[in-house]
Amino acid sequence: MKHRDKIEAFFKNNFPFNKEGLDDLLCSFEVKRLKKGELILQSNEIEKSLKFINSGYIREYYSSESKEININFYGELQFSSDIYSFYTSSKTKKWQECISDVELQTLSKEKFDILLEKYNCGHEIVHKSIQNLIKAKDDLEYNRTTKDTEELYNDILLYRSDWLLNIPQYHIASYLNITPETLSRIRKRIS
Repeated sequence: MKHRDKIEAFFKNNFPFNKEGLDDLLCSFEVKRLKKGELILQSNEIEKSLKFINSGYIREYYSSESKEININFYGELQFSSDIYSFYTSSKTKKWQECISDVELQTLSKEKFDILLEKYNCGHEIVHKSIQNLIKAKDDLEYNRTTKDTEELYNDILLYRSDWLLNIPQYHIASYLNITPETLSRIRKRIS
């Protein structure tokens, strides 16, 4: 699939009501290639671009002096931007790192704002994206509060099996807030 085809399919599937300005929006994205290990967002920065993943994986995490905790992973055909920071121009608390070579399509905040001003459909995209962000955060909090680690791992097996094939196990363990050894034991029990 060509670069533009992937992102066009994403918008048509997720925002079917947005026809006005779609071509202009899609033409504004630029392709960017990053290497494994590159940081693409750091705490206390403002998210300055929308990032759509053509290929590869990105981990999102919080970091303190004593540890890092993975909070999400993003892969092909997903946006990985901190939408709240991007939209409000506020500093993020998150870090993002490429955990493989990554190819992105990016759209700067300045270009996005111009398109938002020019086309009314941009407001619908932002509104729906924020709704999705709130729902995902609510689901994550609920799951992490009400489910045990084995249930969370089963959710990954069911809904995000691509993570198990493409993301190092120690990152999965961090996401589950357990040690890699505990993750190994869970995997053996479930197998």
